[in-house]
Amino acid sequence: MTTWTDHTADRPISLTAPSGIDRAAHHRLDEAWLAAAWSHPTTRCFVVSGGQVLIDETPDGRTELVMTPSFEAPLTEAHRYFLGTDEQGVSYFALQKDSLPGRMDQSARPAGLREAGLLLPPRDAGLMVHAVALENWQRLHRFCSRCGERTVIAAAGHIRRCPACGAEHYPRTDPAVIMAVTDDKDRILLGRQVHWPEGRFSTLAGFVEPGESIEQSVRREVFEEVGIAVGEVEYVASQPWPFPSSLMLGFMAHATSIDIHVDGDEIHEARWFSRDELRAAFDSGEVLPPYGISIAARLIELWYGEPLPTRSAV
Repeated sequence: MTTWTDHTADRPISLTAPSGIDRAAHHRLDEAWLAAAWSHPTTRCFVVSGGQVLIDETPDGRTELVMTPSFEAPLTEAHRYFLGTDEQGVSYFALQKDSLPGRMDQSARPAGLREAGLLLPPRDAGLMVHAVALENWQRLHRFCSRCGERTVIAAAGHIRRCPACGAEHYPRTDPAVIMAVTDDKDRILLGRQVHWPEGRFSTLAGFVEPGESIEQSVRREVFEEVGIAVGEVEYVASQPWPFPSSLMLGFMAHATSIDIHVDGDEIHEARWFSRDELRAAFDSGEVLPPYGISIAARLIELWYGEPLPTRSAV
């Protein structure tokens, strides 16, 4: 496997820009330090619920997370997660609640990552993706997989411990490959999943299986889904994707065959596109571009040579 070098790209992949936040993992087990950080007047926190947070537009047109000083935070028992500190020493926490708090000024609104990730500055996007990933894991892993007892939260939200058998459980991240496949004619292969609406095409993707390298996973997934053999695989970039717990590993892959045979289970339709064909399909509405927050859009752009048409997030 080689690594793709893009000398012309000027648009970063969403959720991957440096956030300026030091996760300061060495403080997660220091209860005295955490208590002091929580009570400090500069500390800021926000609520996460069901993968959503409150965002607000500032008078100068920016979008930001709605954060409050810790002393104004809503009450919570154990579901308070330390996210890190910034260069000024400000500490940040997320509070997991069953619902988002109301706002007296009525200007803030709830938003999920698919929308907010495109609007928020890198610091806020980084804090949000960390908080949403922790919340998803906490909600889905309340019981010990070894003995079945209810676990308790530790390490400021980054460990769940079993009081019965002593097992420690850590946040789960599932590696998944996502690839832009091209052929000898420099066409790109795009597919439509069975549950997607008519016209929505994107790159192929799939989870890495146990005991499998990522290169093997790229080749297996492409062949299983569309019957195309893949040779050279080039790594491009990764993207956290907490829907609920994936890390997307992006690749450019070169096909050594071109005859498409969709599996019918995951992929309903797949097509080869030249740049002119894809541009015409975008213009006519025959093909809908992938959501801008997804690394899929960035992979297609690397081949396409220009930004894709925009579409709103849902």
